[in-house]
Amino acid sequence: MTDPIPRTSHNAYAHRAVIVGGGFAGLGCARKLADHDDIHVTLIDRNNYHQFQPLLYQVATSQLAGTDIAHSLRGVFADQDNVDVHLAEIARVDPATRTVSTADGASWTGDVLVIAAGSRPNFFGTSGAPENSFPLYSLDDATRLRSRILGLFEQVDQDPSLVERGALNIVIVGGGPTGVEVAGALGDMLRMTVPSEYRTLDPSKARICLFDHGDALLKPFSDSAHGYVAKVLEEKGVEIHLGTGVAEVGTGHARFSDGTVLATRCVVWGGGIKAAAVAANCGLAEGRGGRVDVQPELTLAGKPGVYFAGDIANIPGSGDRSLPQLGSVALQSGAWAADNIIAGFKGKEPKPFRYKDKGIMAMIGRGAAIAEVGKHHHEIHGELAHMAWLGVHASLMTGTRAKIEAFVDWAWDGFTKAGGPHVLDRGDAAEIDWDDDPTVLPSAHETEPQPSGTAA
Repeated sequence: MTDPIPRTSHNAYAHRAVIVGGGFAGLGCARKLADHDDIHVTLIDRNNYHQFQPLLYQVATSQLAGTDIAHSLRGVFADQDNVDVHLAEIARVDPATRTVSTADGASWTGDVLVIAAGSRPNFFGTSGAPENSFPLYSLDDATRLRSRILGLFEQVDQDPSLVERGALNIVIVGGGPTGVEVAGALGDMLRMTVPSEYRTLDPSKARICLFDHGDALLKPFSDSAHGYVAKVLEEKGVEIHLGTGVAEVGTGHARFSDGTVLATRCVVWGGGIKAAAVAANCGLAEGRGGRVDVQPELTLAGKPGVYFAGDIANIPGSGDRSLPQLGSVALQSGAWAADNIIAGFKGKEPKPFRYKDKGIMAMIGRGAAIAEVGKHHHEIHGELAHMAWLGVHASLMTGTRAKIEAFVDWAWDGFTKAGGPHVLDRGDAAEIDWDDDPTVLPSAHETEPQPSGTAA
């Protein structure tokens, strides 16, 4: 099967570009190319929407609705006839012919090919983690986790004895931005929102346990930031366990690297990412994290017209280090790839990618954030960092309506204790068989891990 019939014949265009992935990198690339009337763009994604991944944790913790962070790809390009959007999951990539194909035989070929398929969770071979934990890398993940959390609250409200079986024990794996932001949001949720909605549920019986095998949270930040983050999370009731990894995730328990066990029905996985599965189907050597090593121009050596951008690529940074997997890197690399493509169509040489580092930031809950901004990463904490975080993330969102709705929800969340939409809409995630984990009995709390030293 060849290209499906687009709104306008491909023959009307001088050049064709095929882009796989509608995340930050793919969208950034498609938008730039779409401004050139002589280029036809085919944008392919497994979803028909662009998701604002940095805010997935707010959907999972009932601060934002899924529609606040997901936007129709067709809607984004509704006024541009030179862009076709296709819902498909790419199974094979042929860099030599710049062709991508699905498992059922559909295929698309372009004069240039951009692979920007993003990332997926990396479970590092942890037993039971893929089946029993809750990663947070897609909108589907976020709604599934939200329903599991709310489902546990509902079940404890009906049967308080379930607390003794770990119903209110939430384990978070990973001390990076995902783990820290989820932990802070859950701490706020249990202290403020839950008491107003679940009047018979005692939030003091809940435990939020954050585990990381390293010696500090938010490792890329400064030592002073490590102490600030630990202090804020502990004030929100989060137990921090450093130097401890997760060895196994069962249906009703988590077993840790020090041999201890904790009964739990909710393990949030923020332990790392690797390249999307399509990276392994390109016939190319895989680099660190399963990603594809690219040239400074974001191209493949010896494969003209093939670009990789965003989380699926190891993009050269300073020295021998690759750039981190950040939304800002993905967005800028996608736009840079578009500039190089346009230059190539004009007979010009592509330019090496130069990342404009504007800093790093993470939210730690209501009124608390950490940011290192500017060229020299000037560090700010607290309310000022919180406001900077809101402004930066709103500016990156797609569409004016989305920005307004997000600000309204944030303002409402800040001035009330009601929080956002507490919608239990995933029955599959909320259903729990309390007798399906013989490994751990209700007395498992006798071997619960104790908080280790933090960077406070």
